[in-house]
Amino acid sequence: MSFEPLKGLRVLDLTSVVVGPVCTWRLGQYGAEIIKVESPEGDLMRGLGGLSPTGQHSGTYLHLNRGKRNICLDLKKPRARDVLMRLIESADIIVANMRPQALERLGLDAKTLRKQYPQIIYCLITGYGTDGPYAGQPTYDSVVQGATGMAGLSLRRDGTPSYVPMLICDHVAGEIAAGAVLAAVVERKATGQGCSIEVPMFETMAAFVLQEHLGQQSFDPPVGPAGDLRLLSPYNRPIQTADGWISFTVNTDTQVRAFLKVTGRNDLIDDLRFNSVAARARNVVEWFELRGAPLTSKTTEAWLELLRSADIAVQPCNTLETLPKDIHLQAVGLISSESHPTEGKVAAIRSTVRFDDGYPALRTPSQPLGWETMGLLREAGYEPQEIEKLINEGAAIASAPIPT
Repeated sequence: MSFEPLKGLRVLDLTSVVVGPVCTWRLGQYGAEIIKVESPEGDLMRGLGGLSPTGQHSGTYLHLNRGKRNICLDLKKPRARDVLMRLIESADIIVANMRPQALERLGLDAKTLRKQYPQIIYCLITGYGTDGPYAGQPTYDSVVQGATGMAGLSLRRDGTPSYVPMLICDHVAGEIAAGAVLAAVVERKATGQGCSIEVPMFETMAAFVLQEHLGQQSFDPPVGPAGDLRLLSPYNRPIQTADGWISFTVNTDTQVRAFLKVTGRNDLIDDLRFNSVAARARNVVEWFELRGAPLTSKTTEAWLELLRSADIAVQPCNTLETLPKDIHLQAVGLISSESHPTEGKVAAIRSTVRFDDGYPALRTPSQPLGWETMGLLREAGYEPQEIEKLINEGAAIASAPIPT
């Protein structure tokens, strides 16, 4: 379907790896034109995300950089900076996730650019807020997971800290940044003025942790220790069956009674420790140990049928191998196949957000380094001889455009 509320807006994408590309990918899903600026070395995620047929697109890069027009500039060269300034002049939105000091050295920080172009919306995604003692320090997703206490939750539960094995902080902060940009677009429509946005990963994810786990320490005086004991229980995990694993949750009194009945523990239905939400909160350690006991007397399929018939939220615990084959994901067409201009046949993941009767159309495939350099230079007003000079001196790097 055609759903492009941001059509006509140009986003200059000065981001790399995951958090920034997530933000600009989302804006592209809503119709914005995304111009991704890469250095001659290319976005680190081109190789960091794993192998690919040509070495140009890891799977991660492939999925996070759909719908982006790629221009390659060597900003160490003065004429490349001139090109970038022309692109900035035509931009409505700038998204950057370089360290603030690097942006300031290049004259690409929000204060400098918005002084010249007050209508621009400038979104800086940082590791740490620029007004704190960690400002400007390098960071990655795993470092943020450690600093925010996310890894420490596993220390509390299991005796050793561990990371969530996906770039969860990057994805969350990137999506929040996209939402902030959308809010700024609405404001600009009303006032005609842009704004400067800062989305710090550390504070953002720390707030997530504290919103759930500050808990009983939220009051003055505190009414108990920090931490949601349900989530921190070592028994809060997928449950083993005779041939696999299932994931379920029971929270309401009705769900709990149904669960105890289905699993053959009728004698506990009226147990004073577990017969109400308040009782289970008081006896949360014992309740989660009971709830988390293995269910190896039946197969996964048998338990799914029994628990679903009792209206309990339950699904099989998928693996990386089984998830793409999940019957629901296949039915809704989350993953399709397409032909990439350099990588051959590849998987394409559509938007998960539905508008009216459909999903936004898939954007164009991710592009090789400098794939639209020539076209964007022409659009920026450069004459053929100027473009040739930029290419010859290495200020801009070009490759063939995608065939039409």
